[in-house]
Amino acid sequence: MMIDLALLPLYLTTVVALLLIPGPDMLLIASSSLSYGRKVGVYASFGNATSGLILTLLAAMGVSALVAMNPMALELLRVLGGAYLLKMAWDCIRSDSVDAPEIAAQHNLAKLLYRRAVMSNLLNPKALIFFVLFLPQFVSTQLSASSGEQMLALGLLLNVMGLAFNLLLVALVGILGKPLLNSEKFRAYQNKFMGLVFFTLAIWILASQVQS
Repeated sequence: MMIDLALLPLYLTTVVALLLIPGPDMLLIASSSLSYGRKVGVYASFGNATSGLILTLLAAMGVSALVAMNPMALELLRVLGGAYLLKMAWDCIRSDSVDAPEIAAQHNLAKLLYRRAVMSNLLNPKALIFFVLFLPQFVSTQLSASSGEQMLALGLLLNVMGLAFNLLLVALVGILGKPLLNSEKFRAYQNKFMGLVFFTLAIWILASQVQS
């Protein structure tokens, strides 16, 4: 057993509560679905899950803890993350309306949003700190499994729940946003809308105070 069953109900409750709190990941996934359709939202969800998997592995190996204890490394992550998102914002805003893809041909855009979701989360220092501070709270001394093994199991469970939640969010936004996707006027400005989203995420990261 790699998860203490006595702590599991509290862990699951905490994860659900955290998933319901709006954050950068929710904003990116919801806006991607709203702007470009469900397929792109699904890819963005898997991108977020991929970054979460990487952060889980780093946390289990203790690498993320070393980075989190280095203020200079955290500041570098924050600046790189903000700069990356600003570039994404600029790329979207300067795109002409004719560059907005047809709804039936979104494969390349979906892959692009997957990569952007991965990078935006990995370059967010608060995401790294979250894994460092959150997972160890549910590591039990009553189990024979090492702390690293327990953190890996807890992180995997967190990522599975997060992916399920994000896919439900994509489905919901897909239903509510279908009239917008069928609107030629909205589709003409969809790239500009995503540019605004990336700009908001960049300010979110750059204006935040990261403490190790």
